[in-house]
Amino acid sequence: MTAKRQCKELIFVKPPRFEVYKEVSRHVRTIFAEHSDVIEPLSLDEAYLDVTENIQGLPIATEIATLIRVKILSETGLTASAGISYNKFLAKLASDQRKPNGQFVITPKMRPSFVQDLPVGKFH
Repeated sequence: MTAKRQCKELIFVKPPRFEVYKEVSRHVRTIFAEHSDVIEPLSLDEAYLDVTENIQGLPIATEIATLIRVKILSETGLTASAGISYNKFLAKLASDQRKPNGQFVITPKMRPSFVQDLPVGKFH
């Protein structure tokens, strides 16, 4: 819908299949739920997960993110990006660093220089 609003001459070749999109989103959320009970959806294709105390008891967030991304790919055929950090703001910024199929970590030590160098348009 954003594309249509910004580009009035845009022509859609196929109609959107929102039900399929919603079903895949539900599937991805079940994958998230295998790793954390703390899930905050942002949209149909984004969510924050707190994996501090994760279901498998894995000690490293990057390992959890990798497992989730691999499972999403194997079960849906879709790639996924993951941002890993100690707060939601930085995790969202991190996820934008390796789209469409990667992950990025912003550590507390990295935060000052990482945020300082960002253009203001990157802030949500």
